[in-house]
Amino acid sequence: MRKKQKQNHNKFKWFARVLSIALILSSGAMAYQAYRLQILPDVLLYLCLIILALIVLIILLIFNFKVKRTLTKVLSSALVIICVAALPIGSLYFTETQTFLQTVTDSSRRVKNEVSMITLKDSDLEKERDLDGKKIGYLKNIDSYGTKKARQDLKAKNISYKGKKYTSVQAEVKALYDKEVDAIILNESYRANVEDLKDYTKFSKETKIIATVTYYTKDSNEADSVSDITSKPFTILISGNDTYGDIGEVSRSDVNMLVTVNPTTNRVLLTSLPRDYYVEVKCSDGACQDGSLDKLTHTGIHGVNTTKETIENLLGIDINYTFRVNFSSLEEIVDALGGIDIYVKKGMAVDTFYADSTLKGVHEGWNHLNGERALAYARERHAYEDGDVQRVKNQQQVLEAIVDKAISSKALTNYQDLLKAFSNAFDTNMSTQEITALIKYQLQSSPDWKFENFVLKGESAEKYSAELGDYASVVVPDDAYVTAARKKIKAILKGKKASSVKVGKSKIHEYENDTSEETQTETSTDTSQQDTTNDSSATYDTSTTYDTSQSAAYDTSQTYTAPTYDTSQYSTDYAVTDQSVYAQ
Repeated sequence: MRKKQKQNHNKFKWFARVLSIALILSSGAMAYQAYRLQILPDVLLYLCLIILALIVLIILLIFNFKVKRTLTKVLSSALVIICVAALPIGSLYFTETQTFLQTVTDSSRRVKNEVSMITLKDSDLEKERDLDGKKIGYLKNIDSYGTKKARQDLKAKNISYKGKKYTSVQAEVKALYDKEVDAIILNESYRANVEDLKDYTKFSKETKIIATVTYYTKDSNEADSVSDITSKPFTILISGNDTYGDIGEVSRSDVNMLVTVNPTTNRVLLTSLPRDYYVEVKCSDGACQDGSLDKLTHTGIHGVNTTKETIENLLGIDINYTFRVNFSSLEEIVDALGGIDIYVKKGMAVDTFYADSTLKGVHEGWNHLNGERALAYARERHAYEDGDVQRVKNQQQVLEAIVDKAISSKALTNYQDLLKAFSNAFDTNMSTQEITALIKYQLQSSPDWKFENFVLKGESAEKYSAELGDYASVVVPDDAYVTAARKKIKAILKGKKASSVKVGKSKIHEYENDTSEETQTETSTDTSQQDTTNDSSATYDTSTTYDTSQSAAYDTSQTYTAPTYDTSQYSTDYAVTDQSVYAQ
C-alpha cells in the first residue's frame, strides 16, 4: 500500500514539475510581451510584474512542497492549469496590440490605384480585346500617369484603337454617353466626381468596366514629429476618404479635420474644413498641378500628403501628423465600442438620412447610435440648411464620442474586435513609439481633455475645378474664418483657449489666378493613333510584355524597372509593378 502511495506521489511530482514549467513559461511570456509593448506606465508595469512573480512563486511553492492530500492535489492542479491557460490570453492581447500598432504605422505602405476601361451598359463590348479598332476617349492632362498606364496595357496586348483626347472629365463622359467614342479610360478615384455631376448621377449603373489596370504608388508622407508627444503640443490631420473597403485605395478626401492637442493644458481643438473648400493646391512631390485651384476634397486623389500641404498653405500652419481613415471602418469601430451617444440640438432633428432612407434618423436630445447610423449622421448634409458646414459639425461630434468611449474602461470588454476595427480603419505616419507614449500618458495621468470646436465657412459659387477640367460647385473661403482658424490653432499651441480668438468681419477670398482660360472643353483627335495599330505616344518597355488577362495584376514583391514617360507628366513614377506582367 505504501509502495503504491509512493509511486502515486512520484507520478504527481513529475506532473507538478511539468505544470510548474508550463506556468513559468506562460507567465514569463506574458511579462515579456507587457514589457515589450511599453503601454503601461512604468510604476504600474513593474508593480504588475512583481505581483505576477510573487503569485507564481507562491503557487509553485504550495503546489510542489505543501500539497499532500488527494483533494488538495486536485484543487491545486486545477488552479495551476487555469493559470497556465489564462496567462497566454494576456500574452495574446499584448501581441495583437503590438501587431496593430505596427500595421497602422507601417511606413512602407503603398497606395493602390485602379484605372478602368469603361463602356456603356448596353454596349456589345465585353472584354479588353473587343476594344481593337474602336474609338477610346481619355483625358489630355488630368491623371496623365494613370491614363498612360492603361494605354501602355493596350499597346502591350497589340490592341489598336483610335484615341480622342478630352480636356475635362465631364467632356470625356459626355462623349461616351453621346457615343462619340466606344469606351473611355478613367481612374476609379474620379468615379465619385463623375457622379457628383447632375447629368451623370447614375454613372455606375449606366456603364460597365471591361478591363482594369492596377498599379501601386509609394506613400511618401513623412511626419514632422515633436520632441516629446506627451508634453509638446502638436497638430494632426484626419483625412477621411469616401470609399468603402481597403484603406490603401486612393480616393477623395471627404473629411478634413485638424486635431490640435496640447498635452500640458489638456486642451484639444477640432478644426474642420468643408470638403468643397476652394483652395490653391500644393503638390511638392509633383503629384498634381501645383498652384491650381480646386476643391479640397480632390487633393485626396493625389495622396494625404497633398491634402496636408494644401491645408498648411491655406492656414499658414504646420501639421505634424496625419491619420487617414475610411468610411466603412467607422461602422466597425462604433459597433465594436457598443455604439456611441450623440446630443442633437433643438431644430437639428432628422427623420431619415438622405444616404439611406431605411435608417431611423435622430431626434432632439441624446441619441444612441450604432455604426450604420453613426456613419449616416456623419455624412448627412442634405437635411440641413447649412449643408456641408453642419456635416463637419456632426463629424466632430462623432469623433469626440468615439474618443470618449475608446478611452473608457468599457472599451476593454470588446478589445479584440475593437483592435480589428481600428487596424482596418486608418493608417498614420505617427510612430509606434509615439502612439504607445500617448497611451501610457493617458493611463498614467488620466487627463480631463477639454474639447473646443471650429468650422471654417465661406460662400457657395461656381468655379473652375482643375481636376474636373470644368466648372463645379465650390465653397470660396471666408478670409475672416481662415485667419481665425490659424489664430485659434496657435492659441492652443501656446497653452491658451481657442475661444479667446474671435472671428473678424467677413471677407470672401479673391484669387489672383482665378481665370476661365482653362475651361475649354473641346476635344482634339489623337493623330498619333489614327489609322495605327498601336499608340506611338505611349512609352513602353520592349524588354517585357503584359499579362493577357482582363485585369493586369501587380505583385508588389517583385522588382520594378520604371518605364520612360513624358516630361509633361505631373506625377513622379513611384509605381511598383510585377515584371511578370510585362515579361515578353
